[in-house]
Amino acid sequence: MNSEQPLLLEIQKGESKTLEFKQQLPKGQQIAKTLIAFANSSGGKLIIGVTDDRQLVGIQEDIFDLQDKITSMIYELCVPQLAVQIYVENIDGIELLVVEVARGSLFPYYLKPMGREQGTYIRIGASNRVASPENIQQLELQRLNVSFDALANYQYPLEKLDLTVLEAAFKAADKTLTLEKMLNLKLVIEEQGQRYASHGLLILLGQYEHVMTQCARFKGTNMSVFLDRKEYIGDLFSQIEQTEIFIKNHLSLRAEIRGLKRYDYLEIPESAIREALINAYVHRDYSNFGRNIKVAVYDDLVNIVSPGGLPNGLTEDDLLYGRSEIRNRVLARVFRELGYIEHWGSGLQRIIQMCEVEGLTTPEFSETGDFFDVKLYRPVIESVSDMVDGTVSSTIEDLGGTVSGTIAESGGTTESYILTERQIQILGLIQQQPKISYRQMTEQLGIHKSAIQKHLESLKDAGWLERVGGTRGYWAIKKEFGGEV
Repeated sequence: MNSEQPLLLEIQKGESKTLEFKQQLPKGQQIAKTLIAFANSSGGKLIIGVTDDRQLVGIQEDIFDLQDKITSMIYELCVPQLAVQIYVENIDGIELLVVEVARGSLFPYYLKPMGREQGTYIRIGASNRVASPENIQQLELQRLNVSFDALANYQYPLEKLDLTVLEAAFKAADKTLTLEKMLNLKLVIEEQGQRYASHGLLILLGQYEHVMTQCARFKGTNMSVFLDRKEYIGDLFSQIEQTEIFIKNHLSLRAEIRGLKRYDYLEIPESAIREALINAYVHRDYSNFGRNIKVAVYDDLVNIVSPGGLPNGLTEDDLLYGRSEIRNRVLARVFRELGYIEHWGSGLQRIIQMCEVEGLTTPEFSETGDFFDVKLYRPVIESVSDMVDGTVSSTIEDLGGTVSGTIAESGGTTESYILTERQIQILGLIQQQPKISYRQMTEQLGIHKSAIQKHLESLKDAGWLERVGGTRGYWAIKKEFGGEV
């Protein structure tokens, strides 16, 4: 059998978001549901004459009769009308019938006898699912070319909101937040003389309780035993900051000696971690109120899972070629404005490159059901389970230095504590002004008070800082850090 035929190569990969097999034409509405699901998702091919286990058995009926049946079925059952091609493929004398459906634009497509609410189907992995009300809303917004975060929430007039967090974020980026800018970014929607917050603005400000991040450190390589767990709510900037700190505090360091100086590096590049986090927050599905971003640190990897599969018909193959679709356009524009995003569509490729340069296993990106899953692999040092609640001291030639320190049962702070850029800034401010207040740090750094508190706690726990006296006291730096502000 000629294994180089494109269709055969697809079949050998098995059923997927864009491919389904049928041994023969089934009765009833089953094929219509699949074609509708393809049209509402990424498009796809239904191949008749292939078994579920990828065996080619060919067409048993008259092909022209079969084509007529499928054409009639599509016309009678599918609304709006689908863009479909029906053709025959011959693989080594075995004839297969291919029904290829393009991704639609007149969403939602649905089964006419069942109506839009009950008859709209979407493709999740290799199966068809009845679309939820939230899925249908997303499809309607796609038809209108509008993202959820650009819609107004009429329960939140602009004048009732505290914009301090957003103003501080813009100030930290040397930018000014004006009403005109907020209107241009669609953070504010103006209708009939009234100004309302968009969902995007409310998400950024932390007004929605369902926008939460759940973090956990597990012992070993599965979810059996918790070593640490945290939940973060509030404005999006603080959630990103706190989640990044959580991950870093549960990773180890590697060291390089250059000349007379020792340089400590996180075992997974900080930039790769941050890029993966920004991607999760910008692309998650905020219209679904029942699911959160979940971050898990295991002995062998860091796993970041965000609600919402790939948006607007994207496939995993598209990602590898740098194609991107933005689910939340307001959030993406704001993060681009503030310097969190540098280039559209290149984030995943940069993550791969950063990790591979450090000799790490290539990160994995996958659509798992209605979630997007990122795996950043940790370096293999030894049996990492033995590192927890013990002492590590091993030379790693491949990584160019020595990792050493005591890892507590909480899951991963070593004696060589790595300072983040933000922590260096905080130490610099304290060095200049030991009696500096939380409010002054918040204003100068442009981040939320809760994030400042989290950084200070981490610095105290790691032995960098000490608080002398009570509320009228001062901060004392206990180590030399060589930072510049």
